Amino acid sequence: MFPSRHRCGTGFFLSLLQKKVFRRFHIYTKLSSSVAEYFKIGKLVGAFGLKGELVLKHVLGKKTSLNGLQAIFIEETKKSFLPWFIQSTRNKNDAEVYIKLENIDTRENAIKFVQKNVWLPDQDFKKIIDKSAPAALLDYNIIHEKNALGPVLEVMEQPHQVICRIDIRGKEVLIPLNDETLQKIDHKKKEIHVQLPEGLLEVYL
Repeated sequence: MFPSRHRCGTGFFLSLLQKKVFRRFHIYTKLSSSVAEYFKIGKLVGAFGLKGELVLKHVLGKKTSLNGLQAIFIEETKKSFLPWFIQSTRNKNDAEVYIKLENIDTRENAIKFVQKNVWLPDQDFKKIIDKSAPAALLDYNIIHEKNALGPVLEVMEQPHQVICRIDIRGKEVLIPLNDETLQKIDHKKKEIHVQLPEGLLEVYL
């Protein structure tokens, strides 16, 4: 988890690392189509019961029942998102929610969606994501020595750091966030201020 708006210094970030908050490797992604931007929020990891309920494991950073959402987008084929309207939801635990989708009424039909990725359009994603979740850094601008390098397109959570993928002049650049590089996170301005090691950008550019 990342520090909140009121606690975003490198000291606090280091204390989180020392407590081994980042215990697993996760990747959070933003993709753009011709009409909208989509953010991956998790995966359908199982079917529950006999009436078509699914279990959604999410990366939203808080316990949620997805209140206010009318639909989710399921990646039935690679980078192809189809909307499915939500009939009902209920909490399972801090990282999982039971979800019932319209027109999925049997366990057999639900099983077909297990292991499918779930995405939300930009507006819905920003409405429900917790600002302390690593996935919340998607679309934040990386600032190095007062220069804006570009928005975060992908976040890779590792045991001792987070890596942000950005694009500079058509080239992929990976920016490490750790106690040595991270200066502050400004949630209000959607900025991540870093001090990168000398020569790091030149490796990519």
